[in-house]
Amino acid sequence: MSATAGIATMIHDPAGRPSERAVRFWTLDAIIGWAFFAILQLAWMLIGNYWHNPLHLAGLGLTVIAATIHAAVMPRWRYRVHRWEITDDAIFVRSGWLTQETRVAPISRLQTVDSRRGFLSRMMGLTTVKITTASSAGALTIHALDDAVADDVVARLAAIAQEHAGDAT
Repeated sequence: MSATAGIATMIHDPAGRPSERAVRFWTLDAIIGWAFFAILQLAWMLIGNYWHNPLHLAGLGLTVIAATIHAAVMPRWRYRVHRWEITDDAIFVRSGWLTQETRVAPISRLQTVDSRRGFLSRMMGLTTVKITTASSAGALTIHALDDAVADDVVARLAAIAQEHAGDAT
């Protein structure tokens, strides 16, 4: 099968999904981010003695409402959108939630494969795989995979890259 035929077969809904724990991870990550913002907002209100000002209280209320909606909607939406698949010829990644991106990269353009496990990710057994290709669009990222799945993806991409010798330029 030619590389073009292999890439053409990727024009479908890829089978790979993030871990089911991704929803919980993204929810917790959103809550932590919003909590930091709300605490700063609350500290500013208390230090500046603005706590009795109705506009500042309304602002804090809007922050809480926006945080609640964001933490409730975004993780589930991202989980529905995020997909990935790897064939012998191409890597397909779809990600995002408000702005969605679909990327297909030929394996022959593969340069590096990295995995990232932040503190919260490690606690939840999740890994993000970043695939750098010879593309000006930047790296492809597969978010929130189970650690074992991510290790398999990295190993598979390394094996495929060995088979496709070249300078990936």
